[in-house]
Amino acid sequence: MLVFLLARGGVAWLLAFVALVPWLRTQDAQRSVAGALLGAWGMAVAYTAAAFAWFGSAIGSYTQVGTVAGTAIVLLAAPLLQPQFLAFALVRHAVGAQRPVLRVLAAAAAWAATEWLVPRLLGDTFGYVLYPARLLRQAADLVGVAGLTVLLLLANEAVAAAVARRRAGVRTVAVPLGLAALVPLLLAGYGLAVLATLPAAGERVRVGLVQSNIVDYERLRREKGAGAVVREVLDTHYAMSYDAVERQHAGAVLWSETVYPTTFGHPKSEAGAALDREILQIVDAAGVPFVFGTYDRDAQGEYNAAAFVAPGAGLVGFYRKARPFPLTEYVPPWLDGPALRQWLPWAGSWQPGAGPRVLPLRLKDGREVPVLPLICLDDVDTGLALAGARLGAQAILTLSNDSWFSAQPLGAQLHLHAAAFRSIETRLPQFRVTTNGYSAVIDATGSVVAGSRMGERTLVVGDLPVHEAPWTLMLAWGDWIGPVAAVFLALLGAGAAWSRWGRPRARPVVAPAQPLPREVVVLPPAARLVAGLLRTFARGNLLWMAAAVVLGHGDWHANTLAQIRSFVALFLAPEVAAWLVLRAFTAGVAIEDGRLVLARGRQRLQLALREIVGVEPWRVPVPLAGAWLQLASGQRWGYGIAGADADVLARELGGGGASLRAPPASPWTAYRLARLSVRRGRLHHPVAKFVLLPFVLAIPAFTLHQHIAYGSAFGEIQSFGFAAYLKGFALWWAAWAMGVVLCAAVLRAIVEALTLAASVARPAAAAPLRQWAEGLALAALYLGLPAWLLLLT
Repeated sequence: MLVFLLARGGVAWLLAFVALVPWLRTQDAQRSVAGALLGAWGMAVAYTAAAFAWFGSAIGSYTQVGTVAGTAIVLLAAPLLQPQFLAFALVRHAVGAQRPVLRVLAAAAAWAATEWLVPRLLGDTFGYVLYPARLLRQAADLVGVAGLTVLLLLANEAVAAAVARRRAGVRTVAVPLGLAALVPLLLAGYGLAVLATLPAAGERVRVGLVQSNIVDYERLRREKGAGAVVREVLDTHYAMSYDAVERQHAGAVLWSETVYPTTFGHPKSEAGAALDREILQIVDAAGVPFVFGTYDRDAQGEYNAAAFVAPGAGLVGFYRKARPFPLTEYVPPWLDGPALRQWLPWAGSWQPGAGPRVLPLRLKDGREVPVLPLICLDDVDTGLALAGARLGAQAILTLSNDSWFSAQPLGAQLHLHAAAFRSIETRLPQFRVTTNGYSAVIDATGSVVAGSRMGERTLVVGDLPVHEAPWTLMLAWGDWIGPVAAVFLALLGAGAAWSRWGRPRARPVVAPAQPLPREVVVLPPAARLVAGLLRTFARGNLLWMAAAVVLGHGDWHANTLAQIRSFVALFLAPEVAAWLVLRAFTAGVAIEDGRLVLARGRQRLQLALREIVGVEPWRVPVPLAGAWLQLASGQRWGYGIAGADADVLARELGGGGASLRAPPASPWTAYRLARLSVRRGRLHHPVAKFVLLPFVLAIPAFTLHQHIAYGSAFGEIQSFGFAAYLKGFALWWAAWAMGVVLCAAVLRAIVEALTLAASVARPAAAAPLRQWAEGLALAALYLGLPAWLLLLT
């Protein structure tokens, strides 16, 4: 109910600071993940029903399935439309009530990160409800609408905490209430400061917005015929444009999205060419530039576009809509096909444009004002507006078709509010024209200085000063709240994983408690030499390959296939050969009747414990850590034992009856004990490091490559098929796997060198140093590589 009132605008914005409190209190009562997610699902459905029921009506009308069916579809899809509720509840529950401050920050970060990472069909976020609050909304140039959402979440959490503590006394309640009150106070203070300093100077531009209120072209075509409808649309716009130029002295004229229902400048017939010439003549006669919605086309297909036409110059250029609405306007190539067209015959076939573009608006007085055109759903994308402002735009021109909302004006109202925030974030004026919705002239504060009502035929004329976008934090950093929230959440998750699985845990270095392993490797000297040489060769080559990559050795570093061949020949092959040698000499181990028994199949080696007087650890743990057995005769036993800690082996042998001498202290002893002092967690597992981590890194890198090389995330599928796409991803995965292995090899060499140096210089410090070095190496691998990839992209 609170969200329902909020969505209606007006003074209901005051409810934004408490609207989620009842739901937060129910979340506090949940004791299981399933309960928290169920409550989040219910809230997502309720939120969608309260704020976006109009979308169900629009879907039902567009697809001709009816309002009830359309609303049911939207409510069923609520978790997909509002996934932030699920992420928020999951993270909030995972952190737990024992750390309230961290829980609040983590949950708010999960909300913001989800809205940034997950494609949003409507581009909505909770912060839009602050649009009616003129002072409070000004902070959007600092933190964006996503930042307003986060601040509202924090305020709601503070009020919920106060409600939970209401029986604990006034002082206990006062702290969270004070924090909740601080949010609107800070926003209002910032708003006052900004409004007092915004530049009011700048040459003014007067623009006429033609809202014809001609909608439902398909019905009109059936009733009057296509030619008569086109004639009515153009004649109506000609007449209203004449009024705008001759009586209202507009310096430019805007028509709404797709008002010219065919391609302009690329006629499909002689009749289309005649209409093109007619518009050019009208523009020449008016003496002012026209911008109107039409279609554009090239070899890739057709586009929803805005045409810029100047008197005497003709067509200046096109802007192609960057965010066509999924399914109704655009179908991704990987999803498109005859089956989908049969199920969804109304699915569109427009292509998405390349992105923001700044075009000149050539005024009658000779000025050229660089403007950023946006079409309909483009105006909910903060990134497009910011990119246009960086390209030098001095005003925003928005063309929309709000006939979707003819029966539900609330949708058109929310769309207007979203568009107005683009002016606040960039501090650029905006001229917004619609077919029958809320056409508006919007200043740099987001205020509508001239506008229309829903469903009326009217001419809106307004003038505003235009200027280059002033510096704002949003302009400098972009829509930064979502990425920062995602990084914060990733660091929090990494910290939790590190605390649970990866953090080095000190272990006793004398007589460890773990039992003797079931299997050890029984190596004669020759076998140890062969396996050791193979493994040393393999891992030494990793360091050589890492150096070749860093130093740019020939063309090898830039050729993935050459890297794979070298990696297989110089590392994988000898490493696998060393592993096979070790497997060939692996045997079960047991102590039976005073004997050390080593068995492999029918082969058995036995050694009486009374003959063993010492366990001598290998100084160099190659190919594995291991030890020699010293015999009473003064000789070593002919087989080395690898794969078991020397201390564990000595304890088991001593417990079985052997009389053992303690090995002499030396730097090698300190080095070995330092290696034993670190217990490896799950993040050290080869599958996690060399399979899963490269997979995660390959996904964004490969997606970026697809956008650069083929124009979209799945462009290679359309050009060369699914098999080529999978092969390409496999190569990227393999390349990242090699990169991770090389980085791990370098880090391992550094850790071992530091440990060895400490063992010689300060043996007592070797174990603590080893623990810190292992932790830093793991952090460099799991956090450093993703951070490096993020910087590159």
